[in-house]
Amino acid sequence: MNLPARKHDLETPFLGVESSFSGRKWVGNESNERLSLAITQSYGLPPILGDILASRQIAFEHIPHFLNPTLRHFLPDPYHLQDMEKAVLRIIKAIENQEQIAVLGDYDVDGATSSALLMRFFKAININILCHIPDRIKEGYGPNINAFKSLRTQGATLILTLDCGTLSYEPIAYAFDNKIDIIVLDHHVAEPSLPQAYAIVNPNRLDDDSPHKNLAAVGVTYLFLIALNRQLRLKGFFATRSEPDLLSLLDLVALGTVCDVMKLKDLNRAFVSQGLKVMGKRQNLGLSILADVAKLSESLSAYHLGFLLGPRINAGGRIGQSDLGVQLLTTDQPALAQSIAQHLDSLNKERQEMELSMVETAMLLAESESDEIGPLIVANHDWHPGIIGIVASRLKDRYHRPTIIIAINEGIGKGSGRSVYGFEMGKYIIAAKQTGIILEGGGHDMAAGLSIEEAQIPRFKAFMKEKYPYPPYNPPLEIDATLLTEALTPDLVKHLEKLGPFGSGNPSPRLVIPKMRLVKIDQLAKNTLRLLFKQEKFGKEHFLNAIAFKAADTSLGRNLKDAFGKECHIAGQLKIDNFRGGVQFSLEDAAF
Repeated sequence: MNLPARKHDLETPFLGVESSFSGRKWVGNESNERLSLAITQSYGLPPILGDILASRQIAFEHIPHFLNPTLRHFLPDPYHLQDMEKAVLRIIKAIENQEQIAVLGDYDVDGATSSALLMRFFKAININILCHIPDRIKEGYGPNINAFKSLRTQGATLILTLDCGTLSYEPIAYAFDNKIDIIVLDHHVAEPSLPQAYAIVNPNRLDDDSPHKNLAAVGVTYLFLIALNRQLRLKGFFATRSEPDLLSLLDLVALGTVCDVMKLKDLNRAFVSQGLKVMGKRQNLGLSILADVAKLSESLSAYHLGFLLGPRINAGGRIGQSDLGVQLLTTDQPALAQSIAQHLDSLNKERQEMELSMVETAMLLAESESDEIGPLIVANHDWHPGIIGIVASRLKDRYHRPTIIIAINEGIGKGSGRSVYGFEMGKYIIAAKQTGIILEGGGHDMAAGLSIEEAQIPRFKAFMKEKYPYPPYNPPLEIDATLLTEALTPDLVKHLEKLGPFGSGNPSPRLVIPKMRLVKIDQLAKNTLRLLFKQEKFGKEHFLNAIAFKAADTSLGRNLKDAFGKECHIAGQLKIDNFRGGVQFSLEDAAF
């Protein structure tokens, strides 16, 4: 089979590193000294920032907006999205007629933040709306007929589905037949035909040419609120009452965007950048208390949202009560917020223990397929369906392949997938549904979910292998710049932070420090290595503390131990060392 060359296959290795301690090729964009110098001089930036911006090919004229991403610059007219105006006008009608409005949101962080956005907005304009978050085990993903029946019994005539609904044909047909109007606010990949909803606002509708296809559902919901607020203003709704402060809700938008692993570019970058500023004011009681429970004392970054706050909010939907996240993000009662935050923290610890066991089993199963082409797809009868998405993410990172984990119960598998860049998983899951291989399924480029009969799993594997016919692949390590030891100061770290927020599509700068000698190595808990490097220049010694997380039992860790006392290049990220002072190097790789 002749496969197309992958990105970086033909590039010259960075510093000549063809195979590092972790078996990876190092690559970096060719140095553009002229552009780097122009950036540095024109915008008054340190040379290292000029080098990185040039390396990442940020257009010269876009650099001010990259360094200071504002909503004023990036925010589009919400009405550019299909059905947006129709959805807004239907809500206006419901408000004028005092109809009961309800929301049905997904149980993950994107769904929880989307639901909390709407609930906080309507509370601010003194309108009570109902909220239902489906139980992952009992109801499954997205709208279901029983949930619609329950909301209708409570008086709802208009229901908004958040982060779900684009592929919910049967439940929405039921709603249509029973005179319940459904407005879908979503971002998952659509099929050519759409459900019988009153309006479907989704930049990933096939008939929508919006450039903002990488929005999370919470971003779509925020645009909806901007449009709704504008229309209410035009109708004089705020003549006798205060207008909601939409900017104060950006902390929720930032949280949902980061946790759904959306690319932090353009509008998403503005959402997260401004949202982190709002979060720093600690205006959302639930988020503030959750940060305290997570023992976060420093200024919050996208990392804290994605790896510390998000997993705790997700824990309720994974193994606990699905609406705990929404309750936390909407309550103004300190005692209740404290109770929910503590409960979510406890659930997250339980989730971590379950995850460790499942990852271990999944890796044993994966080893038998580790040399085959195609996505990695493993199934088991003893797995908790609320944890499979995390396990898929762990295996995807380890094997560098699109990964789908399936939990089987009574002949039916519930699957969750995580993809690699370049493989649009959601699209192919929908294609598998259209060909009758799976029962249900959908998602977006980087993540997807499905249900499948156990007997169809071999056929599903063959189908996905056709769509991704690649062998296992250890991707190259992309390097931004080299640094001298003399430059490693806290001020440098502060300069690098100007390139944030960091996350999907805009990773923290990966730097190489050449010719460092490893003079001390200690193994800490959780397979972490603590390292000390030394470099001698002109009779002066320079030392650098480094840490390699979860590396002890990997090829990187084993090669580091063999490299004791020897000189090597090290690659990783710089951070402030809050314990010792100075800087710490978070080591990702090394090479002789």
